[in-house]
Amino acid sequence: MTRSLLGALVLLGVAFNAAWASDVIDLTDDDFEASVREYSIILVEFFAPWCGHCKKLAPEFEAAATKLKGTVALAKVDCTANSNICNKYGVSGYPTLKIFRDGEESGAYDGPRSADGIVSTMKKQSGPASVALRSLDEFEKFVSDSDASVIGFFRDLYSDPHQEFLKAANTLRENYRFAHTDIDELVNKYDSNGEGVVLFRPPRLANKFEDNTVSLPADEKITSHKIKKFIQENIFGICPHMNEDNRESIQGKDLLVAYYDVDYEKNPKGSNYWRNRVMMVAKKFLDAGHKLNFAIANRKSFAHEVSEFGLDASTGDLPVVGIKTAKGEKYAMQEEFSRDGKALERFLQDYFDGKLKRYMKSEPIPENNDGPVKVVVAENFDELVNDDSKDVLIEFYAPWCGHCKNLEPKYKELGEKLAEDPNIVIAKMDATANDVPPHFEVRGFPTIYFAPAGSKQSPKRYEGGREVSDFLSYLKKEATNPPIVKEDEKPKKKKKEEL
Repeated sequence: MTRSLLGALVLLGVAFNAAWASDVIDLTDDDFEASVREYSIILVEFFAPWCGHCKKLAPEFEAAATKLKGTVALAKVDCTANSNICNKYGVSGYPTLKIFRDGEESGAYDGPRSADGIVSTMKKQSGPASVALRSLDEFEKFVSDSDASVIGFFRDLYSDPHQEFLKAANTLRENYRFAHTDIDELVNKYDSNGEGVVLFRPPRLANKFEDNTVSLPADEKITSHKIKKFIQENIFGICPHMNEDNRESIQGKDLLVAYYDVDYEKNPKGSNYWRNRVMMVAKKFLDAGHKLNFAIANRKSFAHEVSEFGLDASTGDLPVVGIKTAKGEKYAMQEEFSRDGKALERFLQDYFDGKLKRYMKSEPIPENNDGPVKVVVAENFDELVNDDSKDVLIEFYAPWCGHCKNLEPKYKELGEKLAEDPNIVIAKMDATANDVPPHFEVRGFPTIYFAPAGSKQSPKRYEGGREVSDFLSYLKKEATNPPIVKEDEKPKKKKKEEL
C-alpha cells in the first residue's frame, strides 16, 4: 500500500468519525456520579438497546443534544450494561429521562420527546426559574416571545408574595415562562398595589375577542397555589395554537380543533385569518354559556389526528374541523368551512343540540362471523363486547405485529375449545383500523382484556401467559359461569390382533 493511499484512508477515517461524532455523553456505573456533578444541569436518558421506544427517541435526542450544545448537556446510560446506577435511580422502564442539577436528581423529564420539544423544555429548565427584568427593553423583549409570559411585579423582592411567585415559577418552569421586576415604571403601570401577577399572551396571537393580558385578582393573596390555578385557567385563552409541545395540556377534554396550514413563522397573517373566524364563532357560544374548548393546529403536523375524524389532511386551503370529547367520542364537520363562519356555527349548534352523529373509524361488519374467534369492529363493538349477558375475552391486535401472529393459532384453538359455551365469547379487533373505546387502554400489541358480564365499563386487563392452558385457567377463575370446555378427542385404541 502506498503512503499516499494510506494517508487518504486515515483522513477518510478521521472524517467518518467526525461525521458520526455524538453530542450525547455516554455514562457508565464508574463515571456517572462524577460526570453529572460537572454540569449545572444535565438531562440523562436511561435506555436499553433492544427497546423500540428508545430507538425511536435516539435521533431526536441526538438532534436536541447538538442544538443545546454549550447550553444544556444531554447524556445516556445503557442499563443493560450499567445496572448499578439504573437501580440506584429507580429505573423500571425504558426510556426513562431524568434531570440532574449540580449532581443531584431534580426530577423526571415529562416534556415532549421530539428534538424541538426537548430543546424548548430544557431551555426553560436551564438558568433561573424566573428571569429578573432590569429595564423596559428587557421587559418588552421578554413579552414579545412566541410563548405566553407570566410576570410578577413587586416593589419589594424580599417580600412573601415574591417568594411565593418564585416557588410557583420553580414548580412550573418546564411548562411556562416566568419573569419578575421591581422597576417602578413597570410596577406602576401593571399593578398599582405594588405587587401583582400578570399573564401576557403572545403578541402573534393578539385578537379583538379577548384581552392581551390577564391579571391575578388584586384582592387575592398571592400564593404559589393561586398562581398555578390562575395560569392554568388563563394561559390558553379562547383558542390556542396547539403544537407538539403543548398538545398534552390542551387535549383530554371536550375540544374542537380547526386544522389548516397554521404557520406563524412563514404566514402569521394567514394563520390568524382563519383563527379569528374560529374565535368569532367560539366566543358567541361561550358567551351563551356553552362548555367547549377550542384550538387550531397545523393539518400536516396532526395528519394522523385529522384522519381519525375521517377527514382529508392532504389537500385544500380551508380548515377542516373535528370535536373530540373527554370520553373519546368524535364528531366531524362535513360541511365546507365558510369565511363568514356560518358553517362552523351550524356545526356547533347541532353539536350542542345533540343532533350530530358520532364518527367512528370502523371496518365493515363481517358478513359471516361464525368462526371460533369473533371479529369485532367499531360498528359491532356494543353488540358483541358490551353484551351484558356474556363474558368476553378480546384481543386488540395490529396486522403487522409479530407477537400477534404468533398468538393467532393458540387464540383460535382457545376459541374452538370454548365454541360450545353460550356464556363466553372469544373475540379480536384490529386496533389500527377501528376506534377502540377509551376504557380499553391499548398502548401495545397484542393487548388483551376480559369484559365480564354485567360489568362492561370496568374491563380487566389480561396479564397472564399466552398458552391455551393459561387462558383457560384464567377464565375458570374469572368467568361468571364455569366454562364449558370441549375436550380433545382421544384416539381410538386399535384392537389387539388375535394370535
